[in-house]
Amino acid sequence: MKQFLEYIPLLLFFSVWAMDERAISVFGLSVAVGGIFNAATFLLVASICVYGGLFLFEGKLDKFQWITFIGVLFACTLTIVFQSVTFLKWKAPVVNWIFAVVFLASRSFSDKPAIEHMMGHTVNAPKSVWYKLNNIWVVYFIALGSINLAVAYTLSESSWLQFKVFGNLIITFIFIIGQMPMLAKYIEDPGDNKKSEKESA
Repeated sequence: MKQFLEYIPLLLFFSVWAMDERAISVFGLSVAVGGIFNAATFLLVASICVYGGLFLFEGKLDKFQWITFIGVLFACTLTIVFQSVTFLKWKAPVVNWIFAVVFLASRSFSDKPAIEHMMGHTVNAPKSVWYKLNNIWVVYFIALGSINLAVAYTLSESSWLQFKVFGNLIITFIFIIGQMPMLAKYIEDPGDNKKSEKESA
């Protein structure tokens, strides 16, 4: 559910961009919609609402949510102020590369790699598997950032935005599914835990 909420600003961004540029009335106010710069404004406002709401209800944001939110905040603000899409084009690559640095550095600054912090509560895998998986995620973030940059500067605005909204989601889904064979035998079954508790009782 939380992941869906975080995706709403991006969907709103794409929807506003796809509209013909015009003014609409919202609560008696005239609001311009359509085009990349108006879409960036909606992305900024929606992100503040979503991440602000998550912070209020959960009392915190994890480090990856903070990185994503700050990336959106800077990229959208600079895009709107300077009326240049360059900042939006660099947002996804930079955020992904920062994720890569966080995953890589986690091995040095914590007793657990970043991926184990994220998935360790549901997967009881040995350290060797976590380190291998963490390295895979580092490569993934570096590659995804590079792909986003290449798409932004080689394809049309329409193709770039479609990839930004839908392509990244599809690639990430396929990437995660591809890890399932490695993790399947380590995934804990809640039913087994309950059975063990009954037997020990």
